[in-house]
Amino acid sequence: MPSQGTIGDRVRGLRLNRRMSQAQLAGPDLSDSYVSLIESGKRTPTPVVARLLAERLGCTTEFLLHGIEPRQRIDTELGLRHAELELRHGDPAVAADRFTEIVKASDEENALLTAHARFGRARALEAQGRLGQAVEAFERLRREAAAHPERLADLPLTIALSRCYQRAGDRLRARDLAASALEQAERLAITQGEIAVDLATALVETGEDHAYVKTVLDVSGVPTVVDRSGEIRALWQASVAAAAGEDSALAVRLADDAITAGRETRIALQLARAAMHWARMESSSAEEADGLVQAAGQVFAAFPATAQEYAESLIARARVRLRADDPARAGELATAALEVAHEGTTPAEAHLVLATTAADLDADATAHLDAARALLDALNRPVFGSDRQAARCWRELGDLYGRVGARGQQTAAYRKALEAAGVRSAMAGVTVDASIAR
Repeated sequence: MPSQGTIGDRVRGLRLNRRMSQAQLAGPDLSDSYVSLIESGKRTPTPVVARLLAERLGCTTEFLLHGIEPRQRIDTELGLRHAELELRHGDPAVAADRFTEIVKASDEENALLTAHARFGRARALEAQGRLGQAVEAFERLRREAAAHPERLADLPLTIALSRCYQRAGDRLRARDLAASALEQAERLAITQGEIAVDLATALVETGEDHAYVKTVLDVSGVPTVVDRSGEIRALWQASVAAAAGEDSALAVRLADDAITAGRETRIALQLARAAMHWARMESSSAEEADGLVQAAGQVFAAFPATAQEYAESLIARARVRLRADDPARAGELATAALEVAHEGTTPAEAHLVLATTAADLDADATAHLDAARALLDALNRPVFGSDRQAARCWRELGDLYGRVGARGQQTAAYRKALEAAGVRSAMAGVTVDASIAR
């Protein structure tokens, strides 16, 4: 159905919705006074101007002139939403294919939607672990954002690139990008919402002990959430059914409801991850850290898919209790973590905490140290690159063996720490007697 109002009404409504000034909409090609005349109904844009304005406003020329969205755009909008749901709650590989189909089918009238589909495809590649391809896609989009800021925002792209480079092992590049994103966010006073939470998480992943992370946590807190995956899937399926019945408007609305429900959960999980990592920072007090990691654990405990992170939160909280000279409570938390931890270094870390608590209480720590060593030995190592968490665990194991006077095991653990960190070629014949620098 045609949109209510005049061309000027639609231009003004879309501009305000995108939070653009008249000068920003005018750009280098028009004057802001001319845009003002169009919005007031005193001028009618020529076809060339209408197309230019439509591109900057993220709509079609047909909608701007006549208030009617063509069927192709409606189908593209719906396709984008279903691909987003597939990315967040389904199969990232399927999502990547769907985003790619949208890119191939779109035309110049849908330049904004095409850009969003390319951004979605890049995120789907990242979700699959195809980091090299994801980085290439994000870098291309970032260059396009510089040339066409009306289509793409640079800040989410910069954050995504920092995240990808960090996971790919290029920590210097990751930190540079995170610093660039932080500068922009602080300039715009962005401390709430999805972008702020994603940036805080990126800063945490780069190891930056930055006040911005704490600011975001202070403003947003770590919300209590419930598992809404059943509701999300039901809305998603209803949207698919509505689309099959040619009820596109209802299909879009249902898909939007599903995405909104999922976004609440995603932000809560990201805040929980930021809180848990911040709690590990030496700059946080034991009381503050305990509250943050406890709230994070409650979020992780609400979702079956984050059981491993719940175990990690128990270990993090146990370490906070050790900092607070409360070894008994630390031991209880580590024991609880052993009941749910089945992956990675977490079971070994639980035994390391239990060994520490035993040593603090003047009890025998040997059994827990040997259990941690066996678990670390059983880990599958990557052929190339380093395993930083395993290296930290081996180093801690060496420190604890030294604490109980087991010098031979201490030396062997330090050697393993170096190997896990990628130091292999110069190890032959080396004897390690001192703690490895952190």
